Amino acid sequence: MAEPAFSLAVYCGSRTGNDPQFADAARRVGHWIGSHGGQLVYGGGRNGLMGTVADATQAAGGRVVGVIPHSLAALEHAREACDELHVVQTMHERKALMADRSDAFLALPGGIGTFEELFEVWTWRQLGYHQKPIGLLNVAGYYDGLLSFVQTSVSQEFMGSWQLGLVQSSSDHTTLLRDLVQAAGCRAASVNLESVL
Repeated sequence: MAEPAFSLAVYCGSRTGNDPQFADAARRVGHWIGSHGGQLVYGGGRNGLMGTVADATQAAGGRVVGVIPHSLAALEHAREACDELHVVQTMHERKALMADRSDAFLALPGGIGTFEELFEVWTWRQLGYHQKPIGLLNVAGYYDGLLSFVQTSVSQEFMGSWQLGLVQSSSDHTTLLRDLVQAAGCRAASVNLESVL
């Protein structure tokens, strides 16, 4: 199989949530990754939005790299159909390997684990540990409250507006994914990145 044009880490829920738009967004993101010759790096589970984005990526011809801690392999139903499935010992190993294997990061709707993963790569970026682009797909206004809270942190001078600017937020998956891949300087940036969806 040819080398992927880009590798995107996607953080998202191990549940589907109560709005069908969440699963639809995960399918669209996976389809976009696969149809543009990309590779998905994700948490390795079959449940929820995690399973949805992985299934859609492979169905569209993309590679899927799953990274899951041994203790969660049964709980989150490790997805054996991944092109690569790495079973690691700790969450720290999981996050480090996912970050290392990715050119950019994207958060979809999810719970506390998704928030923690997003904030960690965001923190690493503001500290200069990496220069990889970070995106937040704000499906059906799911992240409106979080974005408002972070803006409050800026207005109260606990963080600067430049830190807020390190994460690109959009409700349009096509534009956001294209911008992340181009910002990462991947080979896919030189080809047509217009989505078929």
